[in-house]
Amino acid sequence: MLDHRLTLARDGVAARSLEGIVPADRYLDTTIHQIAVACAPLRREPSPSAEQLDQVLFGELFEVLDVADGWAFGRAMRDGYVGFVAASALSGAPRTPTHKVRALRTYAFSGPSIKTAPTGLYSMNALLVAEGREGRFVQTAGGWFVEEHLAPVQEAETDPVAVAQRFVGTPYLWGGRESLGLDCSGLVQQALYACGRDCPRDTDQQVALGHPVDALRRGDLVFWRGHVAMMTSDRDMIHANAFHMAVVIEPLAEAVARISSRGGGEPTAFRRLD
Repeated sequence: MLDHRLTLARDGVAARSLEGIVPADRYLDTTIHQIAVACAPLRREPSPSAEQLDQVLFGELFEVLDVADGWAFGRAMRDGYVGFVAASALSGAPRTPTHKVRALRTYAFSGPSIKTAPTGLYSMNALLVAEGREGRFVQTAGGWFVEEHLAPVQEAETDPVAVAQRFVGTPYLWGGRESLGLDCSGLVQQALYACGRDCPRDTDQQVALGHPVDALRRGDLVFWRGHVAMMTSDRDMIHANAFHMAVVIEPLAEAVARISSRGGGEPTAFRRLD
């Protein structure tokens, strides 16, 4: 069975690459675009009020199957999630990024000065193409960035726990993976992306990462039905959660007791990243 979340098909139309795999009335060629705004919601339906399934950050690739009424139906190529993005959020032909945002969040400016007007607020792991430099600023299609907040795309963090801890206090947001709001799996995904690792979007996909363990240590993942946390030590964990409506660090034992008492059950898996 194909995962509908990752299958580029809808209402009798499918990507040509799925011909012979997914039944459809029409098979269409897709086009590759790049996200041209700081963060674009990926929605279940073509409406600004529809459920947010995911977010696509500046510079990430989006494979478009069809465009209608201002909405592009396609696939976020970084994690494979399928949904609708506002067509206005897409650029033309993609360019190969040279840098990424390594700060939790940072402003881009309209000129090489902090006194110029900001052009947007960009989150960790956004992808950029350096077009020029002046002083401490790097020019990109999104504006001028302070170079200290960027890193070459090939440069990776080494500690996903330390990355996750930068998000403490960030509001909880269903389907979010930006520095202004994210959910439990989005937090894990952002931490691993910063460390140069691939990571699927949802908890039931992330539970396949690594290998099972019994005794927990820093960096291990703890799963419940529909929820994930990362251990910051052998007793404490970090997670984005709807109880606190924020990213918090708390003792694992307290979280287990609370989640169980609220009907969420016991942990379903303990995994160590390879």
